[in-house]
Amino acid sequence: MNWIQKLERKFGRYAINNLMYYIIILYIGGYLIDMLNPGFFDTYLSLNVEEILHGQVWRLVTFLAQPMETSIIFLAFALYLYYMIGQHLEAEWGAFRFNLYFFSGVLFHIIAGFVVYFATGISMPIGTTYLNLSLFFAFAALYPNVEFLLFFIIPVKVKYLALLDGIFFGYTILQAFMPAYGGNPYIGVVYQARAIAAAVSLLNFVIFYFSSRNFKAYSPKQSRRRKKFQKEVRNARVNKAAAAEGAKHKCAVCGRTELDDPNLEFRYCSKCNGAYEYCQDHLFTHEHIK
Repeated sequence: MNWIQKLERKFGRYAINNLMYYIIILYIGGYLIDMLNPGFFDTYLSLNVEEILHGQVWRLVTFLAQPMETSIIFLAFALYLYYMIGQHLEAEWGAFRFNLYFFSGVLFHIIAGFVVYFATGISMPIGTTYLNLSLFFAFAALYPNVEFLLFFIIPVKVKYLALLDGIFFGYTILQAFMPAYGGNPYIGVVYQARAIAAAVSLLNFVIFYFSSRNFKAYSPKQSRRRKKFQKEVRNARVNKAAAAEGAKHKCAVCGRTELDDPNLEFRYCSKCNGAYEYCQDHLFTHEHIK
């Protein structure tokens, strides 16, 4: 059992379901604020470490609503893409793992902001754009052969788009060391902030990827097995009247019972040494106990 599974077993019940829905609402709110009052976000809501240390602690949360500098049409397309990818990742990983991936990325951004401030005395405007873009790496790891229509015409497999995404991340980081960009005395801090955001977002993906190790456990094939399992056990759902007597089922990973969510399905694992029962989110993803 790795550290992610241990955390999920202890804190899984506190995961936020449909997380990207709430994140999208934050982005829309940030865009509207910037449209109605340009400069307000940067002045009062961005990740400014100096102001945080002077008591403006709300910035640790509100910086997540960083507005996208784009047209409303592209904004709608980008938000739809973020939501679609986030929903797929949550469906495959489960709510807790997706929460962990996103919020660990947020934490890395905050830590990076404080480290840079204490090292240089500069509050860099680090945002979460690259954290959202890093979701594409995770999506490509799960669905490498899914095709997107580039420019709505050209079919391109996700793994190749992820490669382009990686090149974009690399170039963004490289810009911080180029005299015309990161070395510019007027706008260099912007490119440096982007490079830091790209680096910590990439680091977050790499750590999560190698900590999960077995991404096959979250593949579309396993997803179909999970759905088949859910369909099979739906007919054997515990009678609601029995719930009043106490929980009859408990997941050995996340600790949830049918009292936490009446829609949860449970089944024992035949490969585990002992009577270990798992919910539908962990029946095919847990490490077998020998």
